[in-house]
Amino acid sequence: MVSDQVKLNYPSSHKVEQVDIYHGVEVKDPYRWLENPDTEETKTWIKAQNEVTLSYLERISAREEIKQRLTQVWNYEKYGIPWKKGDRYFYFKNEGLQNQDVLYTLTSLDGEPQVLLDPNQLSPDGTIALRGLAISEDGKLMAYGLSNSGSDWQEWKVRNVATGEDLTDHLQWIKFSGASWTHDNQGFFYSRYDEPQEKTKLEDTNHYQKLFYHRLGTPQSEDTLIYHRPDQKEWGFAGNVTEDGRYLIIIVFLGTDSQNLVFYKDLENPEGEVVELINEFEADYSFIDNDNSIFWFRTDFGSPRGRLIAIDINNPAKENWQELIPQSQDTLRSVGLLNNQFIAKYLQDAWSVIKIFDLNGNFVREVALPGIGSAGGFSGKRHDTETFYLFTSFTTPSTIYRYDLVTGKSEIFRRPQVDFNPEHYETKQIFYKSKDGTQVPMFITHKKGLALDGKNPTYLYAYGGFNISLTPSFSISNLVWLERGGIYAVPNLRGGGEYGEEWHQAGMKSNKQNVFDDFIAAAEWLIRNKYTCPEKLAIGGGSNGGLLVGACLTQRPELYRAALPAVGVMDMLRFHKFTIGWAWCAEYGSPDNEEEFKTLYSYSPLHNLKAGTAYPATMITTADHDDRVVPAHSFKFAATLQEAHVGEQPVLIRIETKAGHGAGKPTTKIIEEVADKWGFLVKVLNIYN
Repeated sequence: MVSDQVKLNYPSSHKVEQVDIYHGVEVKDPYRWLENPDTEETKTWIKAQNEVTLSYLERISAREEIKQRLTQVWNYEKYGIPWKKGDRYFYFKNEGLQNQDVLYTLTSLDGEPQVLLDPNQLSPDGTIALRGLAISEDGKLMAYGLSNSGSDWQEWKVRNVATGEDLTDHLQWIKFSGASWTHDNQGFFYSRYDEPQEKTKLEDTNHYQKLFYHRLGTPQSEDTLIYHRPDQKEWGFAGNVTEDGRYLIIIVFLGTDSQNLVFYKDLENPEGEVVELINEFEADYSFIDNDNSIFWFRTDFGSPRGRLIAIDINNPAKENWQELIPQSQDTLRSVGLLNNQFIAKYLQDAWSVIKIFDLNGNFVREVALPGIGSAGGFSGKRHDTETFYLFTSFTTPSTIYRYDLVTGKSEIFRRPQVDFNPEHYETKQIFYKSKDGTQVPMFITHKKGLALDGKNPTYLYAYGGFNISLTPSFSISNLVWLERGGIYAVPNLRGGGEYGEEWHQAGMKSNKQNVFDDFIAAAEWLIRNKYTCPEKLAIGGGSNGGLLVGACLTQRPELYRAALPAVGVMDMLRFHKFTIGWAWCAEYGSPDNEEEFKTLYSYSPLHNLKAGTAYPATMITTADHDDRVVPAHSFKFAATLQEAHVGEQPVLIRIETKAGHGAGKPTTKIIEEVADKWGFLVKVLNIYN
């Protein structure tokens, strides 16, 4: 073990004379040079930082033991939810330790599966990932997108399902897009950007997305431009063909704003114009299905927790909209149409409730779930009488169920065999008061028989933003933490979607401080109720959750012993200048707006570090190919924190190579990163068991 008194020699991070003026305020940016990841200077700095971090981690004896246990428990069969197209079923499976999940197809559920796509064969280290796919209506063709080293950029190809052979089609410069086939199975709609500069494609901003139609067997240069808006550089487009094949639904989104527009095109009239059905950004509209000219939507227009409405496109004025399922106390997150009934997925205090309604909105029944947890799936076509869903909780591995929509009965389809006993653990949900009195829910999971003596190592993890809900889910990573006596606590902060759009808006833009207050109050509750103490408390989060950790680390450094900010948004004055960062202005506000600048500057993690402060032990994690939250955020934060920090606790940065924001990361890299994370906490929290 490393002595607590060891003084780490951090790599030199030289400063430059860079001063920016924001609305009359001078702001220094001495590590601006770290924004360019391709210079020799930055590469040298990355290498030196990784050497210091690795040297520290290698001396932690428990790290290898944790890695072995992770590898052992991770090695179980994992199944995805099956779905059907044409006369075929499709599903993902991982044998246990495969770097990437494998896609299988079969013609009957008791038939012999065949491998349709194995991404593990595409690269020796598993860094090429399948990031999107769309099966044609007849089940005979598959369009699929691949990404390299975790980048958001994708290349799409087309595969013959029966033979497993690829056609000649090859599409590039696709990002933030799926694909949707026309019902003649001759091509599909997708969205792309113009070709970027090769050298700066991981940093340059992404604007002017365009919606295209690709016909099989033709080069991408001949694709038909369906819709674009040269006057709206920030608009993005998602095109989906309705189940009846008649219409192309175009969802228009503005960055990460939860409000969207809805346009459509009648595919029976190829020369017809795109019709603007909903042309104001004032609410969220999720298209469900249609019955001829009647379009069904889940929306939060006039109902922050969501409702189901019907719009007749021949008579689309708002006063003619029909409400089928009104808003309730629970949050309506999504709706599907199966067996000629609506399958409504609700969140009740951040756990799943599934209800079925008829086409007039009359309640039929509630789906009996195995317990308090998260359910996903329930997809299919309008007249399907069977569907599949996944159920999971903090102590229940993801189990696949087949659901009979006629009888209402569930039966287990695939249950994983994991090397642990769920009876040894328990989860409870408590509610605590935030700074302003708001009641906030928190899940707490730990071994049964836990002593409330204030000495338990605790990992407090949250997100708090972008209308994203944190619901119960099983994690091998967290299981290994629990096995060592750790507590795993997840508060559902404002900014998320757990209680609808009002909850979301209470944690965005000028209200962002509420999110940090909610998180700090969760830490204080755990300490006050003797679950833990500041010397045993670690905080963690990724992406927007990395921002959360960075802000709370600067605001209350004495409250925690350790912090693990992952791929975080740390520079709130320049986040909008890279890749898709501009899109987050809908959530955070823009530094170009004087009032919003004041808010951003008040909590920006990079700009609120104070020299001469003893900060918690910190291990920042990022990746060299992250083109969502560019690594410059973490680089500059690490350099500034190392300079400002006094005291004996380590301040490290772990920079993964050939990896991105997280999606598609190979299993080997995930296990290594988790072993480093828990090893770091074992060391700095003094966990010797």
